[in-house]
Amino acid sequence: MGMKAKVALGAVVGIAVIGAVSANAGNGEDGKGSGGQQSSARADESGGNAKSEAKPAEDKAPEKASQAEQFKAFVNKNGTPKEKAAVAHVTKVQGADEQNDILDAADVYTDFTGGIMGEGTAPAKLIASAFADWKDSENGLVTVYDADGELLGNGNF
Repeated sequence: MGMKAKVALGAVVGIAVIGAVSANAGNGEDGKGSGGQQSSARADESGGNAKSEAKPAEDKAPEKASQAEQFKAFVNKNGTPKEKAAVAHVTKVQGADEQNDILDAADVYTDFTGGIMGEGTAPAKLIASAFADWKDSENGLVTVYDADGELLGNGNF
C-alpha cells in the first residue's frame, strides 16, 4: 500500500510540474510584452519622459468607443448619403473586432421594425455594403437584424 501512495503522489507532483512549466512557457511569450511595459513604468517612476504615459491614454480612447460608434464614424466619414442615413439606425454591432479570416461573422442590430417584409430591408443591404467597406475578411458574413431580432439582410465582407 505504501508503494501505491508513492506512485500516486509522484503522479500528482509530475502533473503539477508540467502545469507549472506550461504556465511559465505561456508567460514567457506574454512576458516579453509586459516586460517592456514594466520597463516603461520604471522609467516613468524614475523621472522618465511623461509622453509615454500620455500616448497610451490617447491609444485607449478609440478602443473605448463601441463597435457601433466606430462603424458609424467610419460611414459618416467615408460613406454615401444613403449609407449615412441607413447607418444612423444602427444600435449595436457585435463580432466586428474578432476576425480570423476563416469564418468571420458579425451582427448589426438596428431600430427598424417589421422583419424582412418591413421598411428596413433596403437599408439593411446598404448597411451590409458599408460594413464590407469598413471591415475586410476573406470569408466574412455580416447579418443585419431589426429591433426585434428578426433578420433584415446579410452580405459578405
